[in-house]
Amino acid sequence: MFDKNCLRLYAVTDRSWVGRQTLLEQIEAALQGGVTLVQLREKALTEAEFLEEARQVKTLCQRYQVPLIINDNVDVALKSGADGVHVGMEDAPVAEVRKRVGPDFIIGATAKTVQQAQAAQAAGADYMGVGAVYPSPTKQTALGITQEQLKEICAAVSLPAVAIGGITAPRVAELQGSGVQGVAVVSALFAPEDIQAAAQDLRRAVEEMLEGGGEG
Repeated sequence: MFDKNCLRLYAVTDRSWVGRQTLLEQIEAALQGGVTLVQLREKALTEAEFLEEARQVKTLCQRYQVPLIINDNVDVALKSGADGVHVGMEDAPVAEVRKRVGPDFIIGATAKTVQQAQAAQAAGADYMGVGAVYPSPTKQTALGITQEQLKEICAAVSLPAVAIGGITAPRVAELQGSGVQGVAVVSALFAPEDIQAAAQDLRRAVEEMLEGGGEG
């Protein structure tokens, strides 16, 4: 059974800030700071490199008892022993993925409209990523949604939702009452020098938001 609490602080990896630390070191710092789920996102690696990296990240996540989700690549997700896969609008349909992976594998889907959220739920997704709620430095072409749309999408389905797009610790409070279960972050987590401290700040902000009525 999918535990929606793992969506509280959802880390999405990005190689842009690799250099002063390896990606594994960055992920471990995020985990030490309170990240509750890791999505490994790689657009430039070969399949073999992605798989090798996914296996290493899975071992690391297991130590912290945090699920690992692979972005887009169902083959890598299955072969690496990851806990699930996240599929976007342009990727394989959720229903097809569900047939391949079985009932216990986590499937996340991207939803920017009520119709997309309802379709994801009907197809068997476990959670949805909704956004961009703010302009995102990571995905500058991402279609933005308003706070009102975020509320409508969360209210339209029973799927737990994670907000994504330009979220920083001070902005988390603005999501209160929207129905989201947590936030997905990229640059707010991995761009700072001290990733562990950034994760702690974000996690604290999420807990306060949920206590104040953000939980759907």
